[in-house]
Amino acid sequence: MFNRQEYEKRMAWYQHDRFGMFIHWGLYAIPARGEWVRSIEEMSVEEYEPFFEEFDPTDFDPRTWARLAKEAGMKYAVLTAKHHDGFCLFDSKLTNYKATNTRAGRDLVKEYLEAFRAEGLRVGLYYSIIDWHHPDFPHYGDQNHPMRNHPECGNENRNFNRYLDYMHGQVRELCENYGKLDIMWFDFSYGDLRGEAWRATELVKMVRSLQPGIILNNRLEVSGEGFGSLATGHPTEFSGDFVSPEQIIPPEGLQDALGNDLVWEACVTMNNNWGYHSKDKNFKPSSMLIKKLVECVSKGGNMLLNVGPDAKGNFPEESIRILKEIGAWMQKNKESIVGCSKSSLPKPENGRITQKGNILYYHVMENSIGFVPLHGIQREKIRKIRLLSDGSELKIANFWSVVNYPDVVFVELSDTPRLPDETDTVIKIEYVE
Repeated sequence: MFNRQEYEKRMAWYQHDRFGMFIHWGLYAIPARGEWVRSIEEMSVEEYEPFFEEFDPTDFDPRTWARLAKEAGMKYAVLTAKHHDGFCLFDSKLTNYKATNTRAGRDLVKEYLEAFRAEGLRVGLYYSIIDWHHPDFPHYGDQNHPMRNHPECGNENRNFNRYLDYMHGQVRELCENYGKLDIMWFDFSYGDLRGEAWRATELVKMVRSLQPGIILNNRLEVSGEGFGSLATGHPTEFSGDFVSPEQIIPPEGLQDALGNDLVWEACVTMNNNWGYHSKDKNFKPSSMLIKKLVECVSKGGNMLLNVGPDAKGNFPEESIRILKEIGAWMQKNKESIVGCSKSSLPKPENGRITQKGNILYYHVMENSIGFVPLHGIQREKIRKIRLLSDGSELKIANFWSVVNYPDVVFVELSDTPRLPDETDTVIKIEYVE
């Protein structure tokens, strides 16, 4: 039976923190053509094996990763403990296909968790519930398996329940052997493989018994394109705790069928791939990602921004630059993100609004000729107006050019045609309660 009070209690930190780092890393960093390379190129186990033999991330230093995440203003992180290719970054006792059996010889999940916790960040693990390496996972005819078009790889002697025992066992290992986990990010359901096909109720009960208070996403029911039973207002045992739109920000935020706000998190890549792709240089500008983070919060959502480290364990130079640029903005404006949610006011045409109690954060993303109008702000409710970045007072304009619009509050932000912050200038408005 769904207990909304317990649910809201465990989701409080998550809805407060708003901004996290996704990290997709594994053997696929060596071919460097994205995390789906084995499926897209229909590579056999034998063709993929050289990457296992070669894997040796000599530059891997999760402390550097953690510092970059923290400096960017991120409050939590999620690492791929196992992706679809079945390779484990942790020391699973249930397989030999793991980082400790490579030249790396290290439990990379353990080191990640220790480093990110040391920086005060909450920690999560991604775990793929599909597995292209396991012999009992469907091969021929599957929607995604690399051998889907190979009739010689038929499924006659495959035992899916044996695979599920393996999958459940690995999730148990992650829950039992690595201390407190804040998030478990499952991926993903499709076709007939959804819900109880994964023995999902059994799985979730086990996870919650071993990790009280852990937060789960909704992909035991759906993939990135679905909302699952959370959206019905009557969630199942395995519905998860938040909706996970992928590579899109919901146009209007999300509500369930009963009118309650849904908890959601947009997972977003910096370029076009989750895993490292050496030729993919189509990186989004940091200014765009800052605005998209603000958009998520203004609609009541989170952003999980991805980095795909290379084969040596380094973040791409472009990703580091973007993180630092986001961090410079967050250093001055994080108050308008962390602890904030959507506003009771509609979106203004020149920006967005986030809110924390009786404090409104008006994000000006488009400059004006002359004074800047603060759409929807009621003059009689204003206690004070400040520029968030430096705390300086902003006075309400009473100049002749604005007297024709007595219902609109205008402020002067700059003596030049440029905004103080051309990406997003944040105005802190304290309302009378």
